[in-house]
Amino acid sequence: MHDLGILRDLAIIAGLSIPVVALAQRLRLPPLVGFLAVGLLIGPSGFALIPDPDEVSALSEIGVVLLLFAIGLELSLSDVLRWGRSVVVAGGLQVSGTVALALGVGLAAGLPPGRAVFYGTLAAMSSTAVVTKTYADRGELDTAHGREVISILLFQDLCIVPIMLLLPLAAGASADSGAAMMDVLVGLAAMTVLIFGGRAIVRATLDRIVLLRNRELFTLCVGFVALGTALVAAEAGFSLAIGAFIAGLVISESEYGLQALSDVIPFRSLFSGVFFTSIGMLLDLGVVMDAPVAVFGMTLVLMIVKGVIATGAVVLRGVRLETGLRSGISLAQVGEFSFVLAAVGLDLGLFAGDDYQLFLTAAALSMMATPFLIGSAYRVSEAIGQMVRGTLHLGREADAEARGGDELSALRDHAVVVGYGVAGRYLARMLQAAGIRCVVIDQNGALVRQAADDGLLAVYGDGAHPSMLEEVGCERARLVVYAISSPVEERRGVAAARELAPGATIVVRTRYVRAIEDLMRLGANEVVVEEFEASLELFARALRSYEIPPRRIAHELSAVRDEHYGLLRGTAAPDMALDALQHLGIHDALELVEVEVGSKAEGENARTLDLRRRTGAIQIAVVRGGVPIYRRDDAFRYQPGDTAVIVGDPEALERAAALFRADPPATL
Repeated sequence: MHDLGILRDLAIIAGLSIPVVALAQRLRLPPLVGFLAVGLLIGPSGFALIPDPDEVSALSEIGVVLLLFAIGLELSLSDVLRWGRSVVVAGGLQVSGTVALALGVGLAAGLPPGRAVFYGTLAAMSSTAVVTKTYADRGELDTAHGREVISILLFQDLCIVPIMLLLPLAAGASADSGAAMMDVLVGLAAMTVLIFGGRAIVRATLDRIVLLRNRELFTLCVGFVALGTALVAAEAGFSLAIGAFIAGLVISESEYGLQALSDVIPFRSLFSGVFFTSIGMLLDLGVVMDAPVAVFGMTLVLMIVKGVIATGAVVLRGVRLETGLRSGISLAQVGEFSFVLAAVGLDLGLFAGDDYQLFLTAAALSMMATPFLIGSAYRVSEAIGQMVRGTLHLGREADAEARGGDELSALRDHAVVVGYGVAGRYLARMLQAAGIRCVVIDQNGALVRQAADDGLLAVYGDGAHPSMLEEVGCERARLVVYAISSPVEERRGVAAARELAPGATIVVRTRYVRAIEDLMRLGANEVVVEEFEASLELFARALRSYEIPPRRIAHELSAVRDEHYGLLRGTAAPDMALDALQHLGIHDALELVEVEVGSKAEGENARTLDLRRRTGAIQIAVVRGGVPIYRRDDAFRYQPGDTAVIVGDPEALERAAALFRADPPATL
């Protein structure tokens, strides 16, 4: 009879995880916390359904391998290079600052240096999975603080392999520290060769595999790359987990990284769940019950100190205090990679006494608090920011003076553009070309400098904050445009702008359909949804191919926008009888033509031009200064800028339009 112990253990873990993880989601807790709770329930401190954690050690090892492989797939070296300064400066300051502080405190407490550094590395790691999932749910990944947080998380992820290589040295497992350091350097060099050499080989291989258009073959090839790289790394002295991480990095830079990730995620979810469950089985409730004050106190101190260090790292990069505070609060928890490091450190004897249990409990508690901390980060950061500015006597007047308050105070009937990304940049340039004064607000210092170089009045700050809007004269503005990518900041900004400027037109560019109703309720006059606008442009081009008149097309597009894209969202019934024009025989019978300087029509009228006899088209109105003129008057003369409304067949319209256009310059 076969031993079904492992299958039984896996069934217990999967069966209990379903309701527990579902409950965690209802409570807005990360799934990782649910897996830890399952491990606590089934482990020696709970109901002892699996009394020995070593029984699932093989499955948990697979979980670590798949977890690191998926993280490698999600980690783009191109992003690291693009965000280089943010990643290296903020990430480096956060990790090194945390480790340095832990070393200083540890030495003062009499800990061996290796152990103190190890504790520092555990504290330095934050949860990429928990933070990015919470930010994605809240739509904050593309905010100023979101970019800072992701940059630091990228740096932490890159530090995992070097840290794991250095752990034996920290544990004193090697008597010759010089030789051990040389082994680390050789290992890093080998890892670099594997990454950059493997990229070329894997891309060439996958290029040929995808030509066969066989999904199963592609998945098998990805699996072989992962296993083969892990084995090669193991032969070079790395662990299987490090090899899997390298394999993920190799594939991530190819065009096939996303497909590979989608193939791996189901297995990662199962086996990484087993890993975190096995960690939960190691939790000892007795330690918590014996010293609850020490456990909760250590958790609180850990999160405060870590949040302060992360805040300082972001602010030292030149970012405003509020953004740094939101970043620091978001990174205050202990990460999933800390559990991986802890498992390695436990085998190396780097933990003392009950420190391992205290770490597991504090890490789990910090993760449980993360969604709530991120939810309160804005209020806390604003309160602390105002308090600091008040203490340092840096009021709004001082900030306005630093930004050129005289020029800002002189603005009237202007436009305020919040966000100088691609959309905001093009809008501001077009407003500038049209002679409309505008001021740009952005939380990215590089974009503010770019706006200034473009000749625009630009200020650094949070365009969703009332005080910043007051500084740029929002209450005197005619137009306020939000061209940012954060639903939370969009809503705050619209509410603040509407309160300050009841008569202004507020336009919001958003990526999120579900935000339309909220933004309109808060006071937005227009909400532009990127994807819908692209669909409308395609619709307009399709109608032009059916020779629908431009005015009719514009009318239909306006109707769709007026009911807030209800037709595209499925909340409004179609009401377009465009084919009725074809039955009337006038679907291509109307045109609006502007009178150009130097045209034959300038200084004439329809009668003196003999428009009907010469072209076959009939004028039905002229629009001048936005006012239509229907009455015929012999004294009337066309002026440049007038728009003639004419009807006729396509050939007649073309002949008539030529009279209103300027003659092309003669060529020699």
